[in-house]
Amino acid sequence: MSAYYQYNFISPESTFAIIQEEFKSYFDTGAIDNLMFNTYLDKCLRKLGKSSYVISNEILYIDNFEARLPDNFHAVREAWLCTDVSGFPYQSANSFYSQANSQTTIQVSPVISNGVPCTNNQCTTGCPECMPELIQAVYKTNNELNRTFKKQYLLTPGNISVKQHCDLDCANYGASGPDSFDIRDNKFVTNFRNGTVYLIFYANEYDEQQNQLIPDNYRIREYIEAFIKFKMFETLTNQTNDETFQQLQQKMVYYKQQADEAFIMADLETKKQTVYQKQRAIKSQLNKFQMYELPNSNPRWGWRRNGRY
Repeated sequence: MSAYYQYNFISPESTFAIIQEEFKSYFDTGAIDNLMFNTYLDKCLRKLGKSSYVISNEILYIDNFEARLPDNFHAVREAWLCTDVSGFPYQSANSFYSQANSQTTIQVSPVISNGVPCTNNQCTTGCPECMPELIQAVYKTNNELNRTFKKQYLLTPGNISVKQHCDLDCANYGASGPDSFDIRDNKFVTNFRNGTVYLIFYANEYDEQQNQLIPDNYRIREYIEAFIKFKMFETLTNQTNDETFQQLQQKMVYYKQQADEAFIMADLETKKQTVYQKQRAIKSQLNKFQMYELPNSNPRWGWRRNGRY
């Protein structure tokens, strides 16, 4: 599983309250209202990309090629097939010993004592060559075990329709596994009948007032606040008369500039590399010229790592 930064998510009520308090005169006169705040918030989060959504996980049990997705599902981040594969049986290295006693005397052939066949009378008198009356058998048993192992790999997006739920932010994009998946009708559809899928997905989370939660990040919150202010003055500009149009347009341009600058800072914040991405970038940088290296088995023809021939 890839590593990622997990934001703390909070309700946007505090951001909405700041905007309503700063523009109290507009709200008191009824020139604008907060009816479109959730729509503007959704635009901000979609523009920032999937990094502004809650990352959650769920185990899906595939039954008859499909499984129901969670109610708050938004998009796939990673989809892993987890299955147990049964191998060939093998014999255990440990042995189990048991013994059995029997008082039945079984004589296959007559026993010879000093060239004379042994009789029953001689056996009762203690003939050492006779078969004993008490027989003890020891059995050695080795158990047979069935070897099983787990297999995990990324599923391949199986249809072009799944692209909206699994784009470049999805680890499954470009996977080459033998099994694939599709998403339709709020169901996770696969090309295998039964199995277990570990799903890491982007989720839509809401507070008690049905406001979508936002990341508790300063840059992102500043961008959301500036964008809503810009949209407010854009609305006022579209519904005002000519006398105040010039003043409102200047305010709209001012807040639009603030919104654009805040978006740049928020976008940079969401695109910071994780520790996992930094590690992969370092390995890629070290090995990018490895394909051009010549074999170093022969010092005369091969290039050595120390630079000598």
